[in-house]
Amino acid sequence: MAHETATVSEVRRERYARRLPTDLSALRGPGGGRVRLPLHLAWSGLTEYDLDRPRLRMSCYRTVLAEGGHDDLVRYLDRDLLVEMWPVLRTLVSKDLRVIWESAFRELTPAG
Repeated sequence: MAHETATVSEVRRERYARRLPTDLSALRGPGGGRVRLPLHLAWSGLTEYDLDRPRLRMSCYRTVLAEGGHDDLVRYLDRDLLVEMWPVLRTLVSKDLRVIWESAFRELTPAG
């Protein structure tokens, strides 16, 4: 009897895909100011981010994208900031995460 096993990449991509918003307009997080992420997101480091500082904003978005569930994504990410930062942010996230987000949202693809 043959047994198919999903690759680690396939499992990750399925997990990321399940969390996606239906549309980027659903991302209604703050556009600036200070944000404190809960421990289930920021479990290994910094928990407070100043979104007005580009490096901290990038770090916050990277953390939320990698660790957050659907509700976290819509609560902490802002559509306009995500689209603006994506050309750099896409190089800082895993290939699996990047593929899922770019496949789901045309405005995030490099040719956008």
